[in-house]
Amino acid sequence: MSRPVAVVTGGTRGIGAAVAELLADRGHDLVLGYRSRDAEAAALAARLSERGVEARTVRADVADDADVARLFAVADELGPLTALVNNAGILETQRSMVEIDTARWARVFAVNVFGAAACSRAAVRRMSTASGAAGGAIVNLSSRAAQLGSPHEYVDYAASKAALDTMTRGLALEVAGYGIRVNAVRPGIIDTDIHAAGGDPGRVARLGTGQPMGRPGSAVEVAEAVVWLLSPAASYVTGTVLDVSGGR
Repeated sequence: MSRPVAVVTGGTRGIGAAVAELLADRGHDLVLGYRSRDAEAAALAARLSERGVEARTVRADVADDADVARLFAVADELGPLTALVNNAGILETQRSMVEIDTARWARVFAVNVFGAAACSRAAVRRMSTASGAAGGAIVNLSSRAAQLGSPHEYVDYAASKAALDTMTRGLALEVAGYGIRVNAVRPGIIDTDIHAAGGDPGRVARLGTGQPMGRPGSAVEVAEAVVWLLSPAASYVTGTVLDVSGGR
C-alpha cells in the first residue's frame, strides 16, 4: 500500500522542519516547499529519506500560483494527497502601524493569507470525497498575535493571522461533508529564527521567561500539535484553532 502523502509549506526550517521530521517518523512521504537556502533544504530531505520515506523539496513561493501548481504536481507524483500544512509565512521588521505602508501589507497578506488559500484550494481539489478521493486534513499555522494584535511590532502580521483563523473556520465548514478536516494551531513565543527575520533576534530571550509557563516553546512542541490534528486521533476535530502558547 502507498504511504500517506503530506505537503508542508515553509517545510525546511523551524516549525515546518519539525513537522516534517514527525511526519516522516509516522511514515508519510513528504513534499517540502521552501523559498531559499537550497543546501539546508537538501540536507533535511536527505535525513528524512534515511527513515524509509520519500522526501522531495520544491523551491516555491506560495504567493505565486504557478509555483503552487508546481508544488502540488510533485505531490501528485508520490500518490494521493492526504495532508497539507500551511506553514509558510513572512514577518517583516518591527514597526508601528502608522509606519507600515500598503506595499508591506500586500506582501504579508500575499504569503500569509493568499498563499495559504491557494495551497488549500489545491489540496481540497485533491482530497475531496466528492471527486473520488479518500479525504484528508489541513492544518494552518496561525499565531497568538491574531488575538493580541502585536501593537508597535507587527500589526500587519497579526491581522494576516486573524484572517487565516477566519479562513480556517469557513473552509472547515465548507468541506466537512467531503471528508476533509481543517484546523489551525496558534503558537505563542516559540524559539525559532522568525524573530531575527523581524529584526529582533533577542525577542525569545527577552520575552520567554515572562510567559505564564516561564519559558518559550519549541518548534517540536508546536509540531506535535500539528501532527496530532492531522492524525486519525483528531478524527472528530475540525474548524478548531488550538493555542500552543504556554498560556500566553
